[in-house]
Amino acid sequence: MAEYTLRQLQYFVAVADAASISGAAAKLRVTPTAVSSALTELERTLRTQLLVRRKAHGVSLTPTGVYLRKRAAILLRDAEELRLATASGGAELAGPLALGCYVTVSPTILPLLVRWTAEHHPKVELEFVARSQAEITELLFAGALDLAIVYDMGLPDGLESVLLYTVRPYVVLPADHRLADATAVSLAELADEPLILLDLPPAALHTLRVFEQAGVVPRVTQRTTDFELTRSLVARGLGYSVIVQRPATDCSYEGLPLAALDIDPAVPDVGVRMVWPRGVRLTDRAQALVTFAAEQARFTDHRHRDVRPVRRVGRDVSSL
Repeated sequence: MAEYTLRQLQYFVAVADAASISGAAAKLRVTPTAVSSALTELERTLRTQLLVRRKAHGVSLTPTGVYLRKRAAILLRDAEELRLATASGGAELAGPLALGCYVTVSPTILPLLVRWTAEHHPKVELEFVARSQAEITELLFAGALDLAIVYDMGLPDGLESVLLYTVRPYVVLPADHRLADATAVSLAELADEPLILLDLPPAALHTLRVFEQAGVVPRVTQRTTDFELTRSLVARGLGYSVIVQRPATDCSYEGLPLAALDIDPAVPDVGVRMVWPRGVRLTDRAQALVTFAAEQARFTDHRHRDVRPVRRVGRDVSSL
């Protein structure tokens, strides 16, 4: 039987993350002496040096310490999961769940997931952030998020994922544009007109690639990092845009009408995926959200707005 304690591992991980004993003690709300004593006892029990302690320079991990930091974090998380599950006899899910979402997707899908969690798993503490895709994946790999929802564009290696739904890039025009009444438009027809580019990675790179594949060089006159600002500028007649996410209504924030047209010839769909780091075992809470999202998220897409879900999970999603 192991002679070390979970508290010793907790103190060790805190010191490794803070890179100092005093910093860890402040976060743990204990004295530096208590932290230092726990580390000394842990090293004695494991019969190895885990840290190099330098006065006024904090601490650094030995190779063994780096290995233990990773394993200890997993063990501590599993211990917390056991505590949460035991408290309810395994009958209900409870505990924190951190979800990240690419900012332009978040208004479409986050409300569905937040409401479902609140209604079916009220003891799950779901917190979410909406950021750029690069920021979201960085937080995911840093362990600050359990799950993330992103576009299947330029994703880094090391992720597991499930496909939630697909969307197709389209052209958005002012309602009084000469082509507004068409059902589809070629990018070549718009080559000489001003393009308002949503420059929020990876959106801009994907849009420019769509033009490149069509053999068209766009005339970019405005760059924005805000989805609704892009649509508002278009509605004011300042240009057109090519975007992926499509709201349920074709109006700007100001209430001005927009025309949404398919691209001819059609460009490939883009997947919206829920992702997590490869090799990380999902908590029961995270797995439940993955399962629900994979089965029901596509009904947030306007193309399925009048279609009923194939299987009920609690309330009928068509009513959410």
